[in-house]
Amino acid sequence: MHPVETFELVLVLLATVIALHWAASRLRLPPSAALLVGGGALAFLPGIPQISLDPELALVLFLPPLLMDGAYYTAFGRFRRHLPGILSLAVGAVLFTTLVVGLVVHLLIPALPWAACFALGAIVSPPDAVAARAVLQRLTLPRRLQALLEGESLLNDATGLVLFRFAVAATLTGSFDAGAAAGSFVLLAIGGALVGTAVGYAWIAVMRRMHDETLIVATATLLGWAAYLAGEAAHVSGVIATVAAGIVFGWHQHVVLPARVRMQGSAFWRTLVFSLEALVFILIGFSLRGVLERVGFEAALTAMTMPVLAIVLAVLLTRFVWVFGCDAVRGVMKRAGLARARPLGPRQAIVLAWAGMRGVVTLAVALSLPGNMPGRDLMLVTAFAVILATVVVQGSSLGWLIRRLGLVDGDPPAAMDMAAAEAAIAHAKRNAVEAVAYDAEGALRHPRLLEEYRKRDAATQRYAGDAGNFMPSIRAHFGVILTAVAAGRAELIRLHREGLIEDEVLHDLERDLDLEELGALFQRGEEPDGEEAREAGAGQAEGRTS
Repeated sequence: MHPVETFELVLVLLATVIALHWAASRLRLPPSAALLVGGGALAFLPGIPQISLDPELALVLFLPPLLMDGAYYTAFGRFRRHLPGILSLAVGAVLFTTLVVGLVVHLLIPALPWAACFALGAIVSPPDAVAARAVLQRLTLPRRLQALLEGESLLNDATGLVLFRFAVAATLTGSFDAGAAAGSFVLLAIGGALVGTAVGYAWIAVMRRMHDETLIVATATLLGWAAYLAGEAAHVSGVIATVAAGIVFGWHQHVVLPARVRMQGSAFWRTLVFSLEALVFILIGFSLRGVLERVGFEAALTAMTMPVLAIVLAVLLTRFVWVFGCDAVRGVMKRAGLARARPLGPRQAIVLAWAGMRGVVTLAVALSLPGNMPGRDLMLVTAFAVILATVVVQGSSLGWLIRRLGLVDGDPPAAMDMAAAEAAIAHAKRNAVEAVAYDAEGALRHPRLLEEYRKRDAATQRYAGDAGNFMPSIRAHFGVILTAVAAGRAELIRLHREGLIEDEVLHDLERDLDLEELGALFQRGEEPDGEEAREAGAGQAEGRTS
């Protein structure tokens, strides 16, 4: 394909991504499901060239930044508190699924070597970080359940990849040492955590010495790839190295990054992650064409239909067995007097069991199978079938299931709520202003600032004591501010359209209005998308310039 044609195809894919995202939002479907199905349909249109997803490139291109994104926003306290449950899913459930699927495959196809059967189990066993994040970010879950699912998605890819490599090696060589495999896994995990932690702290040390905002954002963006490649170069787990680096950076970014850098970086990072997530799923859809062309459409529908359906069913049921079995063990331990053992309960266990979406890792490792691997065609078709079933069926129904079950957050609340925290911050601000409001002789130098912060302190103290009654007036107050911001934005646009100000002035004043709008929306208790203010500002601007 000519380079210009390749670029044109990339533009077509990006336009398709936007259209499918828009359609998914209108139909209230997970974008991942729409992109997967849309990519598969688009791949078979006449004139569309075949796109092959290189497995090694897919892992190194997509996995590190998306793992980094999940690790960066991980609530580390909850992650650490629920680590035993996370490891139960990320290691125990993946091992259990690999074993069960391997047994099912051997029962269905006795001629296939045992190691090849377990290789297929390792391919389909780990729920994917990309697929999980694409679905979970749009849902509201109890904090414990959220921590378990997010933590599992960060760590289980490492387990699946290690199991897959050992199973493939055992198939091709005919030998397998379980003790050596377990020891290697522990070393890979610990080594990955150490490498990732070291890379994360080194990156923070570098960014502390930078003053250019663009360089800081660019340096932070490279951290995920740097940790992953460093882990792979050190022959440890690049996945765990990326997660460790992301957690370190996410923990320290509050004091390392200035506010402006954080805002700029967040906007850029959201756009990057959106693009990568979308391309992952649409490329997975495109890969269906290559799989069917290799295997043969007729063979996929006839000879492989029953084994594939049986394996997909085994994957789904195995997770339910593991989740409910572990929850039953927690119940027995709690009745035995172990206070730390808290069962999830049947409702949260159902959601946890149903949220096992597969994605790019499953397909990438399947595509990386050696050409002489026994059962390779079956593995490719099964991998795609599992991705399709879990992303489309489970991902599309997960939100409905959560609403239907009416989950209740059973985790104890934090010591301070939002109102109390705001009151503490306002009090600290007042103390800081009072400390510098007087000169050495005791004369008041900043009377207006001191009065303002005293008023804020008093107001937040009253609000903390009776937040419910104060909220309507607070919403009205910041609603007036949003109206003023919309009017200011309309006037700014009018001045620019009439050629009265330069572009630099427009950008600077627009940034100030954006910050004011975000602050007002947050104080009013809304998501900072500024939709109402933008609509009001657009209406006023249209009225003034027409």
